[in-house]
Amino acid sequence: MTRTQLLLGLLGVLAVGGTLVFAQRYYDRRDARAGVPDWEPDKEFVHDVFTFVRIEYSSGSGYGPGPYGPRGYGRGGRGGRRGFGRGFGGGRWATDYPDSDLNFSYRLHQLTSMEVNPDGLILQLTDPELFHYPFIYIVEPGALVFTEEEVQALRRYLLNGGFLMVDDFWGEDEWYNFYYEIKRVFPEREPVELPISHPIFRAVFDLKEKPQIPSVDAALRGRPYGITWEREDARQVHFKALYDDKGRMMAIICHNTDLGDGWEEEGTDEWYFREFSEKKAYPMGINIVFYAMTH
Repeated sequence: MTRTQLLLGLLGVLAVGGTLVFAQRYYDRRDARAGVPDWEPDKEFVHDVFTFVRIEYSSGSGYGPGPYGPRGYGRGGRGGRRGFGRGFGGGRWATDYPDSDLNFSYRLHQLTSMEVNPDGLILQLTDPELFHYPFIYIVEPGALVFTEEEVQALRRYLLNGGFLMVDDFWGEDEWYNFYYEIKRVFPEREPVELPISHPIFRAVFDLKEKPQIPSVDAALRGRPYGITWEREDARQVHFKALYDDKGRMMAIICHNTDLGDGWEEEGTDEWYFREFSEKKAYPMGINIVFYAMTH
């Protein structure tokens, strides 16, 4: 998709209006789409769809990269490897999968006029196909351990125009683990805290505060007390960025918040959906995609 096409597609969200519908889903666990509606992108844009790419990485639990999950579009056409279906085993990289990815892709399709891959994609950082996709997502990096090959591949990808979103890790210990690993990738660069005045917080949806999204269970426990953090050492939400030498944002690091759970659990509890999925997780996710693809 050209930058102009993508920009026009994302701006389509402004013309939709209304609110999201709480979609409590009752589905067969064998359903690989987890009850999420399916669609076919416009055939005229089959080579220009936005694909949500989740990164499969090694983790400190001792789990190493394994077989790929479901495939969606490559450089064009609908993929055939459905893989393990819903809820297959994996390391921390697979947290919230596949509901998170499917729901977010569906909401992008529903709320914007973008052409969106309904299935998404899982790739390893060392996969040559990585460079065909401008946006990648890493979840739960609190125990992440990059191989040396992954360090070099991620550095090349980001310096050559790619964008990384990091999500769902909490507290100081997990931060320091991720910080150590990202410093292996960019020893010469420091993550920079984004102020609420940064354009990414109003790229499409105008957010008045940095969104802290807890897991649905933590949200329900904290509801009577107004608590939105999952741990005592994670009260303050952080959105940090890495920039290249030209000032382009290469990565956004979402710490002490869990956008992925806001996407995954949208159909679990209506209060959670209204307070976190609709007001925070989807708007911030769409803002990030918009900003990443237009800068």
